[in-house]
Amino acid sequence: MLLQTNSCSSFSLKYHPLKHAGSFKTFQTPSTQINGLVNRSESNKYSIRCSIQNSLYLFNNKIRNNEEMMERNHKPLKKSTVPMASQDGYPSKSQDENIVSTSFVDVLTKKLDAFYRLSRPYAWTSIIIGIVSTSLLPVETLADLTPTFLIEVLKSIVPTLTMNIFVAAINQLSDIEIDKVNKPNLPLASGDISIGEGIAIAIISTLTSLAMGVLLRSPPLVIALVIRWIVGAAYSIDLPLLRWKASPLMAVVAIIILNGINVLPYFVHFQKYVLGRHLVFTKPLLFSVIFMGIFSVVLAFLKDIPDVEGDKEFGIRTLPMILGKERVFSISISMLLLAYGGAALAGVSSPLLLCKLVTMIGHSVLGFILWCRAQTVDLSNTKSTYSFFIFIFQLYYAEFFLMHFVR
Repeated sequence: MLLQTNSCSSFSLKYHPLKHAGSFKTFQTPSTQINGLVNRSESNKYSIRCSIQNSLYLFNNKIRNNEEMMERNHKPLKKSTVPMASQDGYPSKSQDENIVSTSFVDVLTKKLDAFYRLSRPYAWTSIIIGIVSTSLLPVETLADLTPTFLIEVLKSIVPTLTMNIFVAAINQLSDIEIDKVNKPNLPLASGDISIGEGIAIAIISTLTSLAMGVLLRSPPLVIALVIRWIVGAAYSIDLPLLRWKASPLMAVVAIIILNGINVLPYFVHFQKYVLGRHLVFTKPLLFSVIFMGIFSVVLAFLKDIPDVEGDKEFGIRTLPMILGKERVFSISISMLLLAYGGAALAGVSSPLLLCKLVTMIGHSVLGFILWCRAQTVDLSNTKSTYSFFIFIFQLYYAEFFLMHFVR
């Protein structure tokens, strides 16, 4: 049989559906005619076309599944968590520096605030006012108030404040658990300052204060600083024969020494080592020691009233626990009113009219204010009793002014 071909009688089919991603190559199947009949039927064309379409469908479906998986596994980051990038794709150096700088400033601010609360600012005020007032007791004329004298006053204040930081730090280090009940806002009790940081503050403040005292070459000033260190440590540290705050009697003795008798070394320092005069104990000095001694006893009584709950929980026997809040409060107010009455009578003997009027009227007015304020105190409210304790400190400050008119 004669065979006639319109094209090549044989060929090899090469099919590459994914030669380029996302595209495919079309082609026509060569046909062979036998006696004018089509050798490649339509069914063969349909079979090849279906095969190509199925392959493309499977591939596209696989790509779609991969994209969905990537979307699930890689959620977009929040804008705030992505640092700014420079043109080369790396984080901006200025952005990193701003983050570090802001973090450092925040930490430093919190630490300074915690240190401020640790140092008990109201105690700083009493120390500054007390030293300035004591320095004026030996002054005889305005000519004594030279710039050199004022610088010496400042030199005495700085080491005393530094030593008082030790007193406050060692007290809070010894009372961390108690303060968590009575004063949870204090930095050691709240955790704003660690125990290690508190110990470091106590050691550094002690060494710094004593070093400054020695450099000033004034034995009375060094003695005053050492007394403050010994009494502050004995008042708080829980060791045999120490922890004076646990004893009502020794607590009173400690506060009398710090706020009353400790005036004497500063007076000697200014009269002998600053002004260069012979040591003479004046009437205003003796009055201030006696009056401040009474004030110290009252402060020792009143300071424990807001802390009764915590002291009771930890077995510390303070006077308010032994006698009761009401009785201790009444005794304290009576003592101060008697002291104000005695001061007013002392003014009668003053040879100067101005001193007589200021001493009598000043102490009478303060005594009346004290009596009125005492009527408003709620002994069952910790905030009320603590507020009254701070008020007594303000009366204490006022006395440093009035004592100079006792002549």
